[in-house]
Amino acid sequence: MNTQNPNIAITAENITKSFGDFVAVDHISFEVKKGEIFGFLGANGAGKTTAMKMFCGLSVPTFGNASVAGFDVYHETEKIKRNIGYMSQKFSLYGNLTVKENLEFFGGIYGIPRKELKTKSAELIKELGLEQEKNKLVSQLPLGWKQKLAFSVAIFHQPEIVFLDEPTGGVDPVTRRQFWSMIYDAADRGITIFVTTHYMDEAEYCDRVSIMVDGKIAALNTPSNLKKQFNAVTMDDVFYELARGAKRTE
Repeated sequence: MNTQNPNIAITAENITKSFGDFVAVDHISFEVKKGEIFGFLGANGAGKTTAMKMFCGLSVPTFGNASVAGFDVYHETEKIKRNIGYMSQKFSLYGNLTVKENLEFFGGIYGIPRKELKTKSAELIKELGLEQEKNKLVSQLPLGWKQKLAFSVAIFHQPEIVFLDEPTGGVDPVTRRQFWSMIYDAADRGITIFVTTHYMDEAEYCDRVSIMVDGKIAALNTPSNLKKQFNAVTMDDVFYELARGAKRTE
């Protein structure tokens, strides 16, 4: 794969992560195009989060090669971190800080100049409809609002790529649709989206999806092509066929 291709945001070639004898991510290879919404799907424990940590510069691969935003995952992890955004389902914001304080804190970490940060914070608070809640502790916000704010913070500095780890877990269907509308808006602004989820219906929102089964990429294509390939009506059906095939080969 050509890691110097200016149209490619992420490359992975035989990336592997082992913990002793256990292989969590097993020789996965793919490319993600710039501006693409790339779904990284699979059941819990399939290896999605472990792989994402390597691409975010938080974990070193055991084997293979990869680059993120043009930077090597072995030797340029700090440069990777400066050019990406990251949102985790478990932790993204400080609950003991207000909405405004979280924006100021993360904006400072991202190196946004103070004057610009003040303007951007006010604009974002207005855009999210949080003017009345800006001085509330984040812990007091409903989960859906926390997730929307966390995503907005993750792209506050206009990164090249944003990694979203199970971003819609636990939120209601209406909030999930609203959240995906925000993802589309970010992609329209040129941000590459790399999203993990175990909700197979969310695959329909992605340009392409990779489906992980037992640490390996079992399928990778557009949602429509995958449904044709497996003669399936939904992405749930595709995943069921892949999981069933994996069991037969055990």
